[in-house]
Amino acid sequence: MPSISPRWSQGIVSRQAHRDLPEGTFEREVGREGFGGPSTQFYHRRPPTDWNGFSGPLQPRAWNLTESPPDENLFRVSPVLQSAHTTIRFWQLDKSTKDLFRNSDGDTLWFVHQGSSEFFCDYGHLNLSPGDYVVIPKGTMWRVETQEEVQILVIEAIGQRIRLPERGLLGHQALFDPAKLDIPQIDASFQDQSDNGYIVNVKRLNEQSSIEYSYNPLDAVGWIGDLAPVRLNIQDLLPVTSHRYHLPPSVHATFESDRMMISTFVPRPFETDATALKVPFFHSNEDVDEVIFYHAGDFFSRDGIQPGSLTFHPAGFTHGPQSGAQQSMFKQKKERTNEYAVMIDSFDPLCVPGEIESKSNANVESAIYANGDFEIKDYVSRWVR
Repeated sequence: MPSISPRWSQGIVSRQAHRDLPEGTFEREVGREGFGGPSTQFYHRRPPTDWNGFSGPLQPRAWNLTESPPDENLFRVSPVLQSAHTTIRFWQLDKSTKDLFRNSDGDTLWFVHQGSSEFFCDYGHLNLSPGDYVVIPKGTMWRVETQEEVQILVIEAIGQRIRLPERGLLGHQALFDPAKLDIPQIDASFQDQSDNGYIVNVKRLNEQSSIEYSYNPLDAVGWIGDLAPVRLNIQDLLPVTSHRYHLPPSVHATFESDRMMISTFVPRPFETDATALKVPFFHSNEDVDEVIFYHAGDFFSRDGIQPGSLTFHPAGFTHGPQSGAQQSMFKQKKERTNEYAVMIDSFDPLCVPGEIESKSNANVESAIYANGDFEIKDYVSRWVR
């Protein structure tokens, strides 16, 4: 049984976080270890993100990733963000891969944003559609066939395994039953592959080597074990909700590794209790860099953000609902949210590689001008708070 730690307070407060806020106040949470460690809630007279500007490296960023150029070789795609244990890429593919690929640096998680394709690997064949997650274990050989443009968010856990998080008191069928995980099939499509020679591109220590075969090495006739790629579609997720309390993002944890957590936001009912917050609370995670990829729908805590965009809030930077969303803190016009998004919490500091850094402002400009809600000078103060 966990110990009962002290809960101190000063001044005017609510005795229950994220609801019953003192009149005219805005709640800000400062937390450790993501949303799972010690935390304190402050109650302010003004929104904690009403700053006029900032300078220095600690700042939020946003990208419209759909402008990334296509490349048949995933290993050539520049990272958007990276750390010692995590790399985030956005892969645009407009034709089938001619080679095979194998990542020997760690497990990889794909999230299919756009386009359908066929995934062939050591273990068999999977059809991929928008909204699919695919966990690819380290060392798996694979290739992709497609007749249309495919866009995939690629999250690499360097030197780590990607696994399902513990559900604790909720039970291990919460959010989704592991029975919903699909594995590759040794089906007719797999058996009918061309047996022409293939080159296998292997990434190890972030360097690429090539192995040449005179045949197709994806020729297994069977396999048995507890290690395999798995597919999960976001339509199969059953979000945990509370009508009286705004739950933290960690309740939507879908996958994890030792150094990151991946959560998924899908449509859910808004909180119905009159005093419960109905938007994310202002917060700064002092140990976690927070990344959100926006897949589809209307993003109720963001003004004018477009599908295919990615936002980055480094540890220690206070963020929360933007000005438009703040008007709906306690009363929403709709009964439920309508958003699909992927959230990545990294326990290692993420950095922006120089090549992407030089392009980031241009991508932000195009995303904002396309929306037409406000001018580029407002992107810092309104778009990524």
